[in-house]
Amino acid sequence: MNSQESLRQMVYLGVAVLLLAGCGGAQVDDSKRVLLIIQEHFNASEYGVPRTLLEEKGVVVTVASSSLEAVTAYAREAEVQPDMLLSDVRAAEYDAVVFVGGYPYNTDDPEAHRIAQEAVAEDKLVAGICNGVITLAKAGVLTGKRVTALTYHPASLLEEAGAVLTTAAVERDARIITASGPASSSEFAEVIAAVLAE
Repeated sequence: MNSQESLRQMVYLGVAVLLLAGCGGAQVDDSKRVLLIIQEHFNASEYGVPRTLLEEKGVVVTVASSSLEAVTAYAREAEVQPDMLLSDVRAAEYDAVVFVGGYPYNTDDPEAHRIAQEAVAEDKLVAGICNGVITLAKAGVLTGKRVTALTYHPASLLEEAGAVLTTAAVERDARIITASGPASSSEFAEVIAAVLAE
């Protein structure tokens, strides 16, 4: 099975899970724009499930990465063609910026850090899942915020960044949403959609 077919099946599975869970939820204004930031080795479900749900609710989704070449997911589960370079992103143009996780993953990209800082300064919704949370911590935008992350992440790294670590699957603190990992992709997507609908 090729990577596009694998991603398609993962997206269909995500939609089925959301429908079975009764994801009617809040409708999002169709003028909302969300930026998904991915890096090489991104997690396919942490990308595919939120994208599918948000697009189903009428959100315009743009994908950015450090290269315009196709980006390969962890274990080659999918391949995604980014719409734009991180260096061209201006956070003010989006209602939400979502940092997709993955492994192994570059959490030290200075452009990703800049975007996170801009988004927080503009009072945009900022979300991170799995290693996306570590990117936010390294960007310095989690000070005093309740956050969650996968248990293998060193608590000291998040605490040194000033975050308050919880064990929730998904944590919301004002305009910051964090999620622990792939198993929380659906809940993560629903919380993002609910905040966008507020």
